[in-house]
Amino acid sequence: MPVRDVLIVGAGPSGLATAIAAKQRGLDYVVVEKGILVNSIFQFPQHMVFFTTPELLEIGGLPLITPYDKPTRLEALRYYRRVVDTFDLQISFHEAVTAIERGDDGVFAVTTRTPRGATRVREARAVVLAIGYYDIPNRLGVPGEDLPHVNHYYTDAHPYYRQRVVVVGGKNSAAEACLEIFRAGGHPTLVHRHAELGSTIKYWVRPDIENRIKEGSVKARFESRVVEITPTAVVIDGPGGREELPAEGVFLLTGYRPDTELMLRAGVACDPDTLVPEMNTDTFETNVPNLFVAGGAVAGRHTGNIFIENGRFHGGKIIAAIAQRFGD
Repeated sequence: MPVRDVLIVGAGPSGLATAIAAKQRGLDYVVVEKGILVNSIFQFPQHMVFFTTPELLEIGGLPLITPYDKPTRLEALRYYRRVVDTFDLQISFHEAVTAIERGDDGVFAVTTRTPRGATRVREARAVVLAIGYYDIPNRLGVPGEDLPHVNHYYTDAHPYYRQRVVVVGGKNSAAEACLEIFRAGGHPTLVHRHAELGSTIKYWVRPDIENRIKEGSVKARFESRVVEITPTAVVIDGPGGREELPAEGVFLLTGYRPDTELMLRAGVACDPDTLVPEMNTDTFETNVPNLFVAGGAVAGRHTGNIFIENGRFHGGKIIAAIAQRFGD
């Protein structure tokens, strides 16, 4: 295997933007992705509408065309497929990175594994971790969290027609899940640990969820914490004491975090509280020379600070630093 200039881990928007910049600079690169193209966006709710306008999702100068003010998940998936085809990007799918080791000569040995168990070692002079944060949910750590009717991702409301569903969380994902389940004929109950909904809820979603809660179409338990999940109920502690909420389905939409374990194994120092990696904020280079982070991997626990809108610019800065160091 050749020693490449750049190995990019992750085929999300920030990884694709990094690959485009590398190709435009004439660097020898490859993208490895443990799942499918823009894997996180694929896992979004099927009928999701982005908060932002289409031009703020664009990478490589390629326009995202939509007849709507805000693009849908389906349009985003179509757009990023077109990005890969237009720039003819080199991506190896279903290849998960298991280890990153920097040799004495400065060359990285990146070990990967396929779903069938085959392993491979790729070498590169620089590595970019564009791994996002949607793959690892913030777990509650309560009994019953791994029961089959419990999920950390919401996709579609139809299976919950005439079903009682508990949705844990207080931001966009939880609010939109409750609204869709209600309109599909389900019976959602929102459980949130704070006294009110999150401040970042989309402006067109907030009045809808607040009005549904007021009229009782969506039940709500604020200042409440889940203490146990059973096959038939969710047990919570709230202002009124302990309560059992009957549930045929449970969604724990409590946020996600980057794969800091992979970073730590690679030698990247991460703040123990915030999980933010140590890095140069101008180039996104970590404390490990020539190992960079891009997109959601920069955010640590504060994932609300990094979106496609700003993470898409990280790759250009990273590749500019690499090209200056290695030569175009």
